[in-house]
Amino acid sequence: MLALYRGLSAAAGPLIDAVLARRTAAGKEDPARLGERYGRAARARPEGPLVWVHAASVGESLSVLSLVGKIVREAPAVHVLVTTGTVTSAALMAQRLPPRAFHQFAPVDRPDCVAAFLDHWRPDLALWVESEFWPNLLIETKRRGAKVVLVNARVSPRAFARWRWMPSLIKPMLAAFDLCLAQNEYEAARLRRLGASVVRAPGNLKFAAAPLPADGAELARLRALVQNRPRWLAASTHPREEEWAARAHLELAARFPGLLTVIVPRHPGRGAEIAAMLRARGLDVARRAAGEDLGPATAAYVADTMGELGLFFRLCPVAFIGGSLIPHGGHNPIEPAQLGCAVIHGPHMTNFREIAEDMARANAAVTLADESALAPALARLLGDAQETRRMAEAAQRVAAGKAQVLERVWAELAPFLAALGRTEPCRARA
Repeated sequence: MLALYRGLSAAAGPLIDAVLARRTAAGKEDPARLGERYGRAARARPEGPLVWVHAASVGESLSVLSLVGKIVREAPAVHVLVTTGTVTSAALMAQRLPPRAFHQFAPVDRPDCVAAFLDHWRPDLALWVESEFWPNLLIETKRRGAKVVLVNARVSPRAFARWRWMPSLIKPMLAAFDLCLAQNEYEAARLRRLGASVVRAPGNLKFAAAPLPADGAELARLRALVQNRPRWLAASTHPREEEWAARAHLELAARFPGLLTVIVPRHPGRGAEIAAMLRARGLDVARRAAGEDLGPATAAYVADTMGELGLFFRLCPVAFIGGSLIPHGGHNPIEPAQLGCAVIHGPHMTNFREIAEDMARANAAVTLADESALAPALARLLGDAQETRRMAEAAQRVAAGKAQVLERVWAELAPFLAALGRTEPCRARA
């Protein structure tokens, strides 16, 4: 199956070109950096050892920022290359990566593009994040002599079912990893069932991330604008969830005069669409990306900008976590917990099952059965400041208890990092 995949991916050049062209036209690729998708580097390889961290998109790349930071602090001779596949993650990495770490777009998984990428970068150590398995890129990296570790590994139920039907493809890929570090024992068991041999479960790096940043002056300005208005945040929302947020606002507006609903969509490009929906429901709306500021009459604020979620977690005492009222799997509840929010989420938290269960046991979050439960949950917290503080403090304690995961992951990676500079880097093509 690997040989078949390699042949088909080599023959798919025209199709890949067409897909990239369509994605570029849709704003999903950066036209100025399209060469990186073909393996053509935009900068020189730095001298000395190079660690390559490969992540799929925003969530995966943010989850390893703490690890990237520790690498450059603890290994001063090392540079870190971070690759992702989306323009949003590229923008965030440009803002958040520390010195001696830099971003490039990942090459498409075509043999010639993979070869060009590896010929240039020749990584000493490759850290692949979660379950971003690309056969050509992964196996060729290993064939050229690099050490390869899977970090923060998880396999979704859908992916697990799919891979079980393709053992001749997944087993050679998992065999390319010198070590697999799973988010928890549940994920470790799945990896072993798929064929991984050396698997450990030090924990989820998303729990070790630093609190999301915020501009202090802008936070003070927004707090002055909203003053004592009751307010809540719908964070990282997906289609339909904004409509349910609007319905909850309309149900609660009479009970909580001056109520402000802040919506931060998972995909900022949907901001205009969301604002139009809210206006059609009769709400006074301000849209941040359009430069529309909060006013006394603003009922809904659409914060459709990139990298400002930390600002709005600090502004709002109650936060609903998006992607959880639909079967998406939810987003990271540690982020609002670290910043003092009372947390609400829906029933679909498979992406963060462990932390959702921990928060439920600590009575540190409200779990909604469905969208109809959103307004009552908000009413309970907006109407009881003491309960909101108690829940926020409980969530902070859960988040603090998870912070040691970075040290456990570091201990697993230490032998690989110690070997940098003592081994030959990944070879160019023979």
